[in-house]
Amino acid sequence: MPPPAFDRLRALAIGSQAIGLILIITLETVMGNAARPWQGWVLAAMLVTALTIALVRLYRHKRLQKQLAERRRLLEEDDER
Repeated sequence: MPPPAFDRLRALAIGSQAIGLILIITLETVMGNAARPWQGWVLAAMLVTALTIALVRLYRHKRLQKQLAERRRLLEEDDER
C-alpha cells in the first residue's frame, strides 16, 4: 500500500520548524542581543516538537507493522486449515 500523497505529520514538522525559524529571526531583529534567552526557548520548543513528531511517526510505523504481522499470521493459520 503506497503512502498517502499528503502526510500531515510531515507538514506539521515542516510548518513548526518554519515558524520557529521565523520567530527566531524576528526576535533577533526586534530585540537584538536581548532576544537570546527567548531564542533559546523557541529552539527548545522546536526540538520538543520535532521529537514528539518523530515519536508519533515511530509509534504509527510500529503499530502498522504489528497489524501486518497479525494479518500474515491469520492468513497462515487459514492456509493450514
